[in-house]
Amino acid sequence: MDYRERYGIWMEKLPEGDPLRAELEALAGNEKEIRERFIQDLQFGTAGLRGIVGAGTNCMNVYTVGRATQGIANYICAQGEAAKKKGVIIAHDPRHFSREFSELTAGILARAGIRVYTFPDLRPTPELAFLIRKLGTVSGINITASHNPKEYNGYKAYWEDGCQVSSAVADGMMAEIEKVDYFDGVRRGDVEALKKDGMITVLGPEYDRMYLDEIESIAIHSGEELDLTLPIVYTPLNGAGAVPFSQMMADRGFTSFHIVPEQQSPDPDFTTVGYPNPEDPKAFRLSEQLGKKTGAELLMATDPDADRFAIEILSDDGEYVPLNGNQTGYLLVNYILQGRKAAGTLPANGAMVKSIVTSTLSTEIAKAYGVRMFESLTGFKNICGRIPEVEKLGYQYLFGYEESVGYASCPQIRDKDGISAGMLVAEAAAYYKKQGKTLWQVLEEIFEQYGFYNELEPNIVLKGVEGAARIGRMMTWLRGNLPAQVAGFKVTQVIDYKDGYEDIPASNVLRFFLDNGSWFAVRPSGTEPKIKFYFYSRQESAEAAARVNEAIRDEIFSLINSVQ
Repeated sequence: MDYRERYGIWMEKLPEGDPLRAELEALAGNEKEIRERFIQDLQFGTAGLRGIVGAGTNCMNVYTVGRATQGIANYICAQGEAAKKKGVIIAHDPRHFSREFSELTAGILARAGIRVYTFPDLRPTPELAFLIRKLGTVSGINITASHNPKEYNGYKAYWEDGCQVSSAVADGMMAEIEKVDYFDGVRRGDVEALKKDGMITVLGPEYDRMYLDEIESIAIHSGEELDLTLPIVYTPLNGAGAVPFSQMMADRGFTSFHIVPEQQSPDPDFTTVGYPNPEDPKAFRLSEQLGKKTGAELLMATDPDADRFAIEILSDDGEYVPLNGNQTGYLLVNYILQGRKAAGTLPANGAMVKSIVTSTLSTEIAKAYGVRMFESLTGFKNICGRIPEVEKLGYQYLFGYEESVGYASCPQIRDKDGISAGMLVAEAAAYYKKQGKTLWQVLEEIFEQYGFYNELEPNIVLKGVEGAARIGRMMTWLRGNLPAQVAGFKVTQVIDYKDGYEDIPASNVLRFFLDNGSWFAVRPSGTEPKIKFYFYSRQESAEAAARVNEAIRDEIFSLINSVQ
C-alpha cells in the first residue's frame, strides 16, 4: 500500500469533527507533507515509538498509539493469564498529549484483562523502570520523547526485567501490532470505570519513596565526610525531575540547593529552552545566571523524563564549563571506585559496562582498580541488558554509562537515571570540597594520571525520508571506501558490527582505530534523524589531543559530506 492509499483510508475513516481530520484536510495539495506522514507506519522497535505529534501513520496520535497498545495487549495476553495478572505500569512526561496517550494506553490494556498501574501525575522514566522490578509487572510503558524537541512524543516499552524491550520481544510485539487496524481493531476502555472495577490502580507516594530509598542506598560517603553547604543549582528543564530530585537532595542534607524557578514546573512547550537536552550547553543558560547569583560551584540538569543527566562545573578561572558525557563518566567511575576502595566495599570481582562508542579512558580507570569493563551496543537496553551476563560470569555490577549523558548507578534500576547520577555527582563534589578540591581539579588529576583525552561528538542532521536514505548511503560509502589513513595516521583496524563482533550483537556501527592511539566510530541514530560520529584522541597534552582529534574529524567530514 502506498502513501496515497493510506492517506485516502484515513480521510475516509476519520470522523467529522476529529481534529486530526481537519489537520489532514489542511494539507490538501501539499504532496511532500502527505508523503512524510503516510510513507510508512511509525516503526515500533526496541526504543518503542517516537515521532512528531500529528495526523498520519508516521506520526504520534491516538490512532498510532492505540494500535501499538492493542498489539502489545494481544502480545501480553498470548503469554497467558499469569502475565495478565502481573500487569503493566504506565507513566508519562509533561509533553503535549502525554497524559491523554497514557490514559488511552491504560484503558486498552485494562479492557484486555491486563492489570494496570498508573501514577497520579508525571514521573521519571527510571522510576518506572525500577517499579517494574519492584512490583513484578510483566511490562512497563512510558509516554515520553525524552529530550526531543516539543513537536515530538514517544512510547517507551519495557519488559519484566526492567529494561527496554529486547529485539526478540520488540519483534513479537511488532508482529501483533501489524495485525491491528488503526480504526476497527482497537478496543478502547473506560478508564474511570476500569478503576472502579479494580483493573487500574493509581500508585500512592509510598512507591516514590521506594524509588528514592533505592537511589540513596548507593551513597558512598555521607555526614561529616561531606561539605553539605556546597552551593548547587539544578534544572529539570520543565520536566519530571523537579520533585524527586529536590526530595533526594533534601534527604541527603544539602543546605544550599537551588532550582531554576523558570524551569521548575512542567511545560510541554519547553518555552525557556527550546531543545530540552541537557547535553546541549544552551540548556544551561538560566542555570548559569542563577549560579552566578548564588555562587554555585556545580550546575546539574535532567531532561524531561529525567533519565539523561549533565553538569557544568566551575573552572579554576571561575567560569562554568560544560562537561560532556564522557567527562562526567570519568568523574563518576573514578569517584565510585576510589570511594569504595577507601571504604573497603570494592568487591574483588567488580565490573562496569560502557557502550562501544564511549571513551576507553574509563576502561583504564577501572583496570587500575582491578575492575573489568565490559562493552555493549549503545542504549541502556544493551548496557543494563548485560548485567545478568556479567553476574552469570561471577562479577558484581557496579556502574554503567554511555557518552550521551546516560548513567546507570543502581543495579536494580535497569535504565539510565538522572536522579541517581545527580546524587552521586553532588556527593562527589561535596566530598572533594571537604578535602579542599573541586571537580575541575579532580578531572585534571585524572588526565594527569591516565593521559589527556579529547572527545568530539559531532553529528549531521538529515530529516525526513530522503534524509534517512542519504544516511544509509553514507554508511554504505564508508564500508566500500575504507580509508587507509586519516589525517596522516594509518588505519590499523576497522570493526564493522553489521554482523556482530565477538560478544557484541549485530548493529549498524563502524569503528576505526589509528596507529597513534586515536579512534572514531560512526552510526545512524536510533531515535533521531541524524548520523552520529565519535572521535577520541589520547596525547601527551590537552592541546595535542584536541589538535589531533580535530584534524581527524575534519578529514572524515570532508569525505562524508561528499556523499549525496
